[in-house]
Amino acid sequence: MEEFDGEPTVTVRGPRTWIPGVNSQKKQMCFDWGPGEMLVCETSFNKKEKSEMVAGCPFIHIIRKDIDVYSKILRKLFNESHGIFVGLQRIEEELTGKSRKAQLVRVSKNYRSVIRACMEEMHQFAVADKDSAIGRQFSSQVSILSAMELIWNLCEILFIEVAPAGPLLLYLLDWVRLHVCEVDSLSADVLGSENPSKHESFWNLVTTLVLQGRLDEARQMLSKEADSNPTSAGMCRVLGDLMRTMPILSPGNTQTLTELELRWQHWHEECERHLQDGTFASNPHLESLCKVLLGDDAALLEHKELLSNWYHFLVTRLLYSQPTVKPMDLHLYAQSSLDLFLGGESSPEPLDNILMAAFEFDIHQVIKECSIALSNWWFVAHLTDLLDHCKLLQSHNLYFGSNMREFLLLEYASGLFAHHSLWQLGVDYCDHCPELGRVSLELHIERIPLTTEQKALKVLRVCEQRQMTEQVRSICKVLAMKAVRNNRLGSALSWSIRAKDAAFATLVSDRFLRDYCERGCFSDLDLIDNLGPAMMLSDRLTFLGKYREFHRLYGEKCFVDAASLLLSLMTSQIAPRSFWMTLLTDALPLLEQKQVIFSAEQTYELLRCLEDLTSGRPLCGEPDAQQLQDDDIETTKVEILRLALARNLARSIIKEGSLEGS
Repeated sequence: MEEFDGEPTVTVRGPRTWIPGVNSQKKQMCFDWGPGEMLVCETSFNKKEKSEMVAGCPFIHIIRKDIDVYSKILRKLFNESHGIFVGLQRIEEELTGKSRKAQLVRVSKNYRSVIRACMEEMHQFAVADKDSAIGRQFSSQVSILSAMELIWNLCEILFIEVAPAGPLLLYLLDWVRLHVCEVDSLSADVLGSENPSKHESFWNLVTTLVLQGRLDEARQMLSKEADSNPTSAGMCRVLGDLMRTMPILSPGNTQTLTELELRWQHWHEECERHLQDGTFASNPHLESLCKVLLGDDAALLEHKELLSNWYHFLVTRLLYSQPTVKPMDLHLYAQSSLDLFLGGESSPEPLDNILMAAFEFDIHQVIKECSIALSNWWFVAHLTDLLDHCKLLQSHNLYFGSNMREFLLLEYASGLFAHHSLWQLGVDYCDHCPELGRVSLELHIERIPLTTEQKALKVLRVCEQRQMTEQVRSICKVLAMKAVRNNRLGSALSWSIRAKDAAFATLVSDRFLRDYCERGCFSDLDLIDNLGPAMMLSDRLTFLGKYREFHRLYGEKCFVDAASLLLSLMTSQIAPRSFWMTLLTDALPLLEQKQVIFSAEQTYELLRCLEDLTSGRPLCGEPDAQQLQDDDIETTKVEILRLALARNLARSIIKEGSLEGS
């Protein structure tokens, strides 16, 4: 069968795949799943009993189920995170107590830094090609990566840091500031103008800074307003003092939560008193900011556009109304914030459901929702593995025998095995799945296309390091067959020996002997000369090695040893019958030597072999060469051999007789 070197065109589409040239409304489709992709083609079957045969789509399409592994940028994500994953598995036994928690947090941050680096690179490509379809695809991927980092960061705060009341709000503030970063570009725009306080976005900037709890920066902006507008300088100073004196539990602060709550209550009452006294009544912007400091829901929702999303609204509410919120109460505020922000005008998005599940501390729901919403298994596999190391998933086993960590890691690895180079990462993921990893690796490694010998050697090394004997044998057989088809007999013999496949070694040895008969010399002499114990794999391989040794002895003029070896090859019946005439022909130069090489007994043995060959009697059941006597050339060879053997017999008898007489 003809082999094709090129690969078929790959169809890459989304969840609802449209195949060009195929009308699934009129034609039945045939498909077959592979490890990482599906083959699809049209069939001639029609629902109607009688229908005309019309020309259809003549192609077989490949539909990949995990297209992200083919993205050059995302491949960096897979490669970098692989190193973090393997490192985590290796240091797991060394982690205890506080050092364990700190190390796990560090690993989580490393994962997030990889996501962010990949997202920034993707963003650069999106900006460069913003008007093209590829640019839009990059932009979509940036949004997905941003959501992944947002979710991971929240899970890190709630499940890995396990932040208590007080510090929890500080972590959530950092979380919002990191992912709602439009304020930085707005700030640069306003401060870059000639008169910042007169800029059209000045108050939007001040409000956004307050909404994010960046009160020091907000005070600096208010000072610019006070400098340019003396009538509001007093109000700006009062509001600035309120911002400055707002009690916040800083990391180095030793005050208790009770003390913080008391201080915060006094501060809150002072803010409310200024609002009731009408301190800011003459300036709507400052009055609105004071209402925000009071955590008034209506005032916050007036700035809905600046908040941009409900979880920003949630953290701002907590900052100005419940700064000491307990982790167990988060879901209550999260749900009310979501309801207030959406206002019944729209339904929650998948991202909203994932974040809500996290605020409810429902880890399994987070993983489930992410598995549904995201386009690949990378995120859930690595997050689940990290949470499993935090001892948060120990009790959750799946009904089909595996635990959640293993299931997700193996699903992710299966996508890697579909790629021409990332399969090497998949091996490590299987290695760290003690229950089903070995079985999964055995199944996947047999399906890796061995496109080059270098790749085959890598696959073999993986199998040999893990004592996967059957897989080693199978791969070597495939490579040996490819080498035979390409007439690379040395490589084929090497692979068959490595596979310990006696039948195939016999086949390749026959090819070597046939080539010798046709060309008069051996190829791959280095391999044949250094077979060593491997020649015992099959009788034919043994014969090949010994026959090559005969030629070497002859070349070194060790005629007696060469003659003994040649005779033993024939009398031991290790040589194929079809090769006997060649062996007898090789004996001719030895028979014609001045020195008697073959003894009388050895000459009789050679005569017997010649008679067996020419008489056509089968020897040891081998059905070879009964037509030799009918060929004139072969008949001439036989006559020459008989004459040479007769002369040598006479010479050997005379020599042996004279020796006995003396």
